[in-house]
Amino acid sequence: MASAAEQLAANVNWGAFAKAEELKKRIWFTLGAMVIYRLGTYIPLPGIDPAAFEANFTGHQQGVLQLFNMFSGGAVQRMAIFALNIMPYISASIIIQLLTSVFPSLEALKKEGEAGRKVINQYTRYLTVVLAGFQSYGIAVGLQGQAGVVSNPGIFFVITTVLTLTGGTMFLMWLGEQITARGIGNGSSLIIFAGIVAAFPGAIANTLELGRQGALSTGLIIAVMVMAIAVIAFIVFMERAQRRVVITYPKRQQGNRVYEGQTSFLPLKLNTAGVIPPIFASSLLLLPTTIANFSNQHGGTGILGLISTYLGHGRPLYMFTYVSLIVFFAFFYTAIVFNPTETADNLKKHGGFIPGIRPGERTAQYIDKVLMRITVIGAIYLSLICLFPEMLISYAAMPFYFGGTSLLIVVSVTMDTVAQVHGYLQAHQYEGLVKKAKLRGKRR
Repeated sequence: MASAAEQLAANVNWGAFAKAEELKKRIWFTLGAMVIYRLGTYIPLPGIDPAAFEANFTGHQQGVLQLFNMFSGGAVQRMAIFALNIMPYISASIIIQLLTSVFPSLEALKKEGEAGRKVINQYTRYLTVVLAGFQSYGIAVGLQGQAGVVSNPGIFFVITTVLTLTGGTMFLMWLGEQITARGIGNGSSLIIFAGIVAAFPGAIANTLELGRQGALSTGLIIAVMVMAIAVIAFIVFMERAQRRVVITYPKRQQGNRVYEGQTSFLPLKLNTAGVIPPIFASSLLLLPTTIANFSNQHGGTGILGLISTYLGHGRPLYMFTYVSLIVFFAFFYTAIVFNPTETADNLKKHGGFIPGIRPGERTAQYIDKVLMRITVIGAIYLSLICLFPEMLISYAAMPFYFGGTSLLIVVSVTMDTVAQVHGYLQAHQYEGLVKKAKLRGKRR
């Protein structure tokens, strides 16, 4: 059942869009920032041969490089200045969020409000620089190890590459913050969204070209498109799914006034962890296979050879490990971001309680029990969404890769952005109603 806010948003008069000047400015600012980001993905690093690198990249694109290339909108394949994209900032944000639940000092900062949030954001920026620096150094060393890619290898090239890639990441971090403050939607999410969506037209054109050449049957292409639409609809349904726990507030008296008891809901999302489990699972699983593929091309054997053989795409061990990691991170990240004890204490402070459940520790136990049950369903949902494309690629030989992680990101960011647009339209309509009411009051 849709919430009251969703029902109100569905009834927004889109004719008011032309009159919402503030909303139009924000949309134009967001589009302009996306154009700048896309231009940066085509500017190659200084000192490399882009054609030679792309030829070497083709042999390694089935590992973690493919995942990073998808998130960066092809910048890794072109080895552009935005090759690292905003992923170091995302990783730093997740690490700081995890550390906040471990270290009491960071948790205390989180509870200080706006001042504490600014300090945590500064820590996140510092960690972003460190992570981007390490990753840039690894890329620089790796580029020098590929024949014909770097024109003048040496310490100067390493320093230039580290500064360029780290600066590109920091610029995207700043651009994402500007989009969040002056545009529409979450800036970091929109940058990743733009990178993923940018690859869709080329992938669709490639699939249709294979169909024209007879490599793929028309029926298979239509079936895949229908399945893609069905998967998107399923993601939308599951991302909106909630378990609403009834919260009751008793009668209270303030001065001479007595307020009646109220009933509200504590919404618990079915997929509390969001897209974090698939991203973490993909990164951890693809990293050893990428190292193994590089090692095999240079004569590597032993454990790395076994990893490359049995942990490749479509292998049963790969599928099992992938699902296991998704389930693990779904429970782990949910436990990190949602604290039942803290929620129960807040309800108790405000006089709220769950009918039939004693406030305090019993309430925390009940919320944790409900959360564990819905997380089981959420983990199964994530596993199905991410496993289905892998099976389609392995057994149907489909070159059009609409991965579960990419679809989850695209659908989630689209829903959040549309919700913000609805919010601005509602605010504009309310402002118009208030102005009309004031004018009527003056005329009377």
